[in-house]
Amino acid sequence: MKLYWTPGSCSLAVHIALRETGQPFAMARVDIMTKQLEDGGDYRAVNPRGALPALELDNGKVLTEGAVLMQYVADKAGGGALIPQALDLPRYRVLEWLNHLATELHKGFSVLFNPGAPDAFKQAVSAKLTGHFSDMNEALTASEWLANDAYSVADIYAFVICNWAGMVGIDLTGFAALEAFRARVAARPAVQAALKAEGLA
Repeated sequence: MKLYWTPGSCSLAVHIALRETGQPFAMARVDIMTKQLEDGGDYRAVNPRGALPALELDNGKVLTEGAVLMQYVADKAGGGALIPQALDLPRYRVLEWLNHLATELHKGFSVLFNPGAPDAFKQAVSAKLTGHFSDMNEALTASEWLANDAYSVADIYAFVICNWAGMVGIDLTGFAALEAFRARVAARPAVQAALKAEGLA
């Protein structure tokens, strides 16, 4: 497999999942602003939408969308690694969180990273995101992990999104359970390896 990535972006979640499951993969860095690959190629030839991440499978086909890629990586590893088996209710608890993170948090950060977005709109989005982080903090007060009391792809995705908060001025220091969660995830060897590989640690 080959992961198309940019340091610290949402592709980091797939990168961590690959390392957590111990699957072999190559990496192809993308300049997300120019849509250019390190070798000069056009990333749009890989993913016509131009968005990250993308995962080239062993058969040469390409999958996109981070939440989908994390499920694929976990399922390919087998044994219920990072996500429970299909048709077990615990799997859908993980998917609830994945979809919430993708639609309510990740999408909001897209606005905050847009230099052309009006300041008043950014403030409203920041306030809404802070509310979502508060909800996540409450969930993590009752459990170390977001779903089923077990580390999963939902936790990996949440960790990556939480890392963006400081970049846009969202202060998470008041959320003790969330901060403890971030520290737990960051301490994992696979997470450390991925951060180091991306030049983030």
